[in-house]
Amino acid sequence: MLNETDFHLPYNPALIPRAKELRKNMTPAERKFWHQYLRTFKFKVYRQRPIDHFIADFYCPSLKLVIEVDGEGHYTYEGKDYDRERTQRLEGHGIKVIRFTNQQILEDFEIVCNQIEMMIPPSPP
Repeated sequence: MLNETDFHLPYNPALIPRAKELRKNMTPAERKFWHQYLRTFKFKVYRQRPIDHFIADFYCPSLKLVIEVDGEGHYTYEGKDYDRERTQRLEGHGIKVIRFTNQQILEDFEIVCNQIEMMIPPSPP
């Protein structure tokens, strides 16, 4: 069963405990991204946000943007299929999905941050 959030996106309440656990145990790349950029981003960003039947790594409701930080598990056949389905479902809710690898965040941090900045429309919401 899906509930509606204050952002009018459905979510599975059974995912809340897992989302809380993921917030407590961020990967090094997620931790860096959060503490050095997204926590003080000009728009509110949520960590490990349940949307539909998934948990988005980071979600910015003002920009309708999900930011995913992908580790090695995303590069298997199963991982790629899961991510493709997940992206399609999220896009069906009007959400843009952008993905970065752990390596990109850890090694090309400024480039990643610049790509996020380019997602902000000239007249922000």
